[in-house]
Amino acid sequence: MRSVRRLTTTIAAALVACAGLAGAAGTAAAASPSPSASAGAGADTAPTEAGTSFRTATPIRMDQRATAGASTGDYLYWVLPVDAGARATVKAKVTLPPPSARHGATTWQLDVYDGLRRRQACRYGAQTKSAAKDAASVELSCSLRTVRGWAEQWANDPLPGSYYIRLTVVDLSQEDLGQPVHAEVEASASDAGGAQAVDGKLSAPLVPGATSATPKPSGSAAAQQPAASDAPDGGWSSGWWSDRWIWTAVGGVLAALAGIGGYRLTRGSGRPAYLPPGA
Repeated sequence: MRSVRRLTTTIAAALVACAGLAGAAGTAAAASPSPSASAGAGADTAPTEAGTSFRTATPIRMDQRATAGASTGDYLYWVLPVDAGARATVKAKVTLPPPSARHGATTWQLDVYDGLRRRQACRYGAQTKSAAKDAASVELSCSLRTVRGWAEQWANDPLPGSYYIRLTVVDLSQEDLGQPVHAEVEASASDAGGAQAVDGKLSAPLVPGATSATPKPSGSAAAQQPAASDAPDGGWSSGWWSDRWIWTAVGGVLAALAGIGGYRLTRGSGRPAYLPPGA
């Protein structure tokens, strides 16, 4: 019984130590500066214009509100970096002309494309929304799937790299084409954690104009690619780290303790169970 008590005390102490290790790691991760909290991102001036194509998309960063004045019917493009393990949400707001200047309802759409220009599906959010003739504005949102560090060639999984945001009107009266509107776009991201991690990573993030080491001629169209949506603050992780490492280590410690405990419980006291008389 004494050995059982010692074993119980040892396992309890180990469990407390493992819990403290996991808690300390989580606290350290929470205390580390996020891309949105870095001084560099906060010091950047938010863009006040949008591109009109993939090649001229305006670079933005997470938690940065970008604005642009445009005409109804224009295609507005922004581009931002999204790293592995992130669940990004893009929100857009369009301030419409006065109701007296409009001739009917309008329908707006928010699309998100990855670095390969594949349109990404939204897990939830109002990606397409109609605004009545008397509406002052329309708001749209798109929450993407978790960005994976690596995927099979046949899969359409979102991968780390540049993500293009496109905002445009898809249905309106012909008389309303060209009327001035004001657009606002903002993107945010949360960490999905180790539950969404995969064993693999890309050799390079999908950033057009930055994945090739071959220099481009200064006058070429490729050289005019905008800033390749600079890497996130802190660089690209490429999915090599996740909290699965912590729980794998904790599981290994617990398995070792269970093996030691099983051995101590089954080996006995070391003395024979029966002693003959006079022994």
